[in-house]
Amino acid sequence: MIGSGHVDPRLLAVLPARPELLVLDFDGVMTDNAVYVGEDGRESVRCSRGDGMGISLLRKAGLSVLVLSTETNPVVQARCRKLGIECINGLEDKEAIFRRILMERSIASANTIYVGNDVNDIGCLRLAGCALVVADAHPAVLEVADYVLSRPGGQGAVREVCDALIAHLRWNAQKAA
Repeated sequence: MIGSGHVDPRLLAVLPARPELLVLDFDGVMTDNAVYVGEDGRESVRCSRGDGMGISLLRKAGLSVLVLSTETNPVVQARCRKLGIECINGLEDKEAIFRRILMERSIASANTIYVGNDVNDIGCLRLAGCALVVADAHPAVLEVADYVLSRPGGQGAVREVCDALIAHLRWNAQKAA
């Protein structure tokens, strides 16, 4: 998928007609779900530069991107700051925050896409209009997904979503013209 220009039509079919917000989990979606721990206790993670480029292109296309994470590590904020996207981390109840954001911004849940990978994402996946999970998601999360991405977390899954959304937005713009 990455670099091929091909977007799976099954993924396009599950996207909201009028997407307004892409919400991403961090660990296991924007990362490969691994953590590196130095002897001083500091943690670092591995992210895909291709995912970052996809987010940049999607933002240029006009779609808002938000990260919701239970992780308290400052690396989450640092990565999101670098990508220029909003981030709320250290959350105990991601679904409650997701609901509040939708209400405050007057966004219908049907117009949102949520990408997750683990059991703490199930509430958000059920709330979103489009529930996407990475290829290496936990089995319980696979059951609530509208679509399972072809790529694992931190290895192009976010780019896969971004490429599909950009294609979808372009198609909608051409159709409206």
